[in-house]
Amino acid sequence: MALRIDVRDFVPEDEPAVLELFADCEDWFVAATGQPSGPGDVQSMYYALPPGCAPEQKRLLVLEAGRQVIGLVDAVLGHPDPDSCAVGCCLLAPHWRRRGIGTAVAGALLSAAPAVRRVTATLAPGWAPGIAFARATGFQVASAPGVAVGDRNTRPAERAALRAELDVRSFRAGDRGVVVDRTGVSGPTAG
Repeated sequence: MALRIDVRDFVPEDEPAVLELFADCEDWFVAATGQPSGPGDVQSMYYALPPGCAPEQKRLLVLEAGRQVIGLVDAVLGHPDPDSCAVGCCLLAPHWRRRGIGTAVAGALLSAAPAVRRVTATLAPGWAPGIAFARATGFQVASAPGVAVGDRNTRPAERAALRAELDVRSFRAGDRGVVVDRTGVSGPTAG
């Protein structure tokens, strides 16, 4: 039987579950910020936008398996240019990783956004799972840090991030028996 993942818009009532997810994803927070997640991280991610972007471009999506929040995608449509999407964060709880979920969700979101031709992402230089995922799905990952972090407020201890870029035509989807339902995503998924 296939694993079903529901993707939907983040709502304020999700904050406790997302904070729990952030605690589970301490590896990412330490690699990205130099410290574990804190209570203001959900609000920071919710409101932070790259310079020049409007709030309507922001998509904060939760991933659920059986009504349990297991992941989060933070993206800005139409940035850095109209046919692009910038991903500031794509997290999966550690015990849900390496099951094909990230690839299936990315594929479902890309297929729903035909106007998106390029995806950019910032990766924490020391976060091996994220770098491996990006490379496995077709992203070209810079060999040295050099860009500001994604679309969230930063902490003083943060280092420059690695830039990753995907030409959507190069996306490598996998099929590991994951079914993604994105009916809970409102509004356009493409700029």
